[in-house]
Amino acid sequence: MDVYDVIIIGSGPAGLTAGVYTSRANLKTLLLAGEKWGGQLMLTTLVENYPGFPEGIQGPDLMTNMRKQAEKFGVEVKDENVTDVNFSQKPFEVFIRTDLSSVNLSSVKGRSFLGKAVIIATGAEFNWLGLPSEQRLIGRGVSSCATCDAAFFKDKKVVVVGGGDAAMEEALVLAKFASEVTVVHRRDQFRASKVMQDRVMSHPKIKVKFNTEVEEVLGEEKVTGVKFKGGEEMTVDGVFVAIGHSPATKIFEGKIDLDEKNYAERKFKTMSNVEGVFVAGDVHDHIYRQAVTAAGYGCEAALDADRWLTENGHAVVIQ
Repeated sequence: MDVYDVIIIGSGPAGLTAGVYTSRANLKTLLLAGEKWGGQLMLTTLVENYPGFPEGIQGPDLMTNMRKQAEKFGVEVKDENVTDVNFSQKPFEVFIRTDLSSVNLSSVKGRSFLGKAVIIATGAEFNWLGLPSEQRLIGRGVSSCATCDAAFFKDKKVVVVGGGDAAMEEALVLAKFASEVTVVHRRDQFRASKVMQDRVMSHPKIKVKFNTEVEEVLGEEKVTGVKFKGGEEMTVDGVFVAIGHSPATKIFEGKIDLDEKNYAERKFKTMSNVEGVFVAGDVHDHIYRQAVTAAGYGCEAALDADRWLTENGHAVVIQ
């Protein structure tokens, strides 16, 4: 079985940037992208805050360009899902399987690849409300990132769903642009810190609706309003969902250290507690969660992996 210098798990900005750097360092690199490759930006329309695109760029186009660049430098990309890893041996073993419909995950591991180093860049997923109307209108008025999209809602009315610090932050960012922001929370009080609550409650542009749940997002081609449980409707131009994130770390449970929220932990620079296994992007970053920071983390992890391979005497396979 061929042994790769680096196996990258994940194909968002962190994973693809890591691939550009490892491949240009003449490291034989395999990137396991997943059947749904490209990360959260594949669900985004216009991206205006990624450097180098003064007119903005569509999210899927940005990811396609990143993938082409990685492949140009020799990264081998496979659109397959990683189902298990073995970090207790060296080289490390990473398992994949494309057909998950008829097998027992606990008993069948499928094909595998060996790598001297592994970069985990599986990202995190936004927690959504789970409404069909919400999913249909993502990128058409439904968003989960005010930092990314607030400028599109200048002088418009928006709703923020959530009650934690993230929801408060979204509301405050949106209030710089929107004419009116309504924070909707299903309970009778926020979970956010008092200082964040105070900022929201005292802001002249922000209103609050407690004990309220969104039942449906209204609109055909774009968001026109929301319907609450009980039948009340509100006319708005945007809906921002801020009910948390879930890092894609399930297959790494018991394999590397995770924090209390299941985000991967970096112990030494970008390295996990397992020597030779590195971490990059939203899989560990629950603070910034931007494409540009994820790309930066991918660069860091690739440089650290290259140095680690060199310092430990691993022969580089020239591509």
